[in-house]
Amino acid sequence: MKAINLLDIIVFSFVILFIYAATNKLATYDLFVAQLGKSPLIMNYAPSIAWMIPTLELILAIALLIRKLLLAALFGCFTLMLTFTLYIGFIINFSPYVPCSCGGILNSLGWTEHMLFNIIFIVLAVLGIGLHAKQAALVAAEKFSIDQQNESASI
Repeated sequence: MKAINLLDIIVFSFVILFIYAATNKLATYDLFVAQLGKSPLIMNYAPSIAWMIPTLELILAIALLIRKLLLAALFGCFTLMLTFTLYIGFIINFSPYVPCSCGGILNSLGWTEHMLFNIIFIVLAVLGIGLHAKQAALVAAEKFSIDQQNESASI
């Protein structure tokens, strides 16, 4: 499988994940706010965070589809998934109450499975960043080669 095909699969996976997650959070907004409000870390900011997270997920989903923004979007995916994972780790290890603010299919996962799911997407983001860098290097090398050929032909 070519690197660009794998990169496209990674991008598609994140786009589907973030559109699904964002629409689910917005469709069940009141429940999402209530669940976030039970979190010891963010209870005071639940209404703001309840808008920020799905908005950021939708922005990242759109940015992933714009080639010029792809690298920044992949770094955004990495950062968001890492943040979610660290939050889950903190809640599991240090909170007396473990609220569940994930909806849809992720709601049926246990915390271990949810952590594994997030780690898989963190790895996909890192892999996507690496594939993007490789692709950019190949394009630059090809452009350099064409420029060299054009220069030689004009001499």
